[in-house]
Amino acid sequence: MRFVEAEEGLPLITQLSYKIDEDRCKLQWQWPEGIQAVYIGKRSADREPQGEYRYPPAAAGLKLYTREEYKAAGGYVDRIDTIGLVAYTVYACMMEDGDKCLIDQPDARNTVEFSTGRAKIRYSISHKSGLLRKYKTVQISVLAEVEIPKEALCYVKKQGNYPVSTDDGTVYPFLRDFPPGRSTLPPIEVGKNDYVRLFFTDGPKYGRLYELIPE
Repeated sequence: MRFVEAEEGLPLITQLSYKIDEDRCKLQWQWPEGIQAVYIGKRSADREPQGEYRYPPAAAGLKLYTREEYKAAGGYVDRIDTIGLVAYTVYACMMEDGDKCLIDQPDARNTVEFSTGRAKIRYSISHKSGLLRKYKTVQISVLAEVEIPKEALCYVKKQGNYPVSTDDGTVYPFLRDFPPGRSTLPPIEVGKNDYVRLFFTDGPKYGRLYELIPE
């Protein structure tokens, strides 16, 4: 089985759409004439720029789905078992010299992407200081429903008051991804009049994937 890039005259998947019903989604599309089977790829899209799926996946990770199965089910039905962005790609399958050829469509009309809900990120930040100390200790704790890439979060330090955005103080990145569950980070020493708050590094990008909730 191999991939061939779409060109004029080859059978292409069109009118791909989806419907979500509780914990299941249904894909529907227009079958090209003469195509009796497709291969369907599913991937988590949380770490990929939206809509960028140029490189076809390994064929071993794809699922064969026939035209007869499609007719019987009224589409392709799959269980939603993840939180966040998910992308499905449907590849038309044709036979050439006894070999299966999957059509890779650069226009991505054979791909749909949708959100199955925002994963919750709960966090707490404690400040501890002594009367005679010039510095205080800040402890950050993060409770995540799913793995969170380190690029999604940052903390901001501001003198005199809590920062209100990433532009309202000094931004510091995190060095490791956050696994599911609770992560208590090593203490941070800051000035006695400094305050720290957690933010998304890119609100529009990561706000559609995660919900940031102070505990």
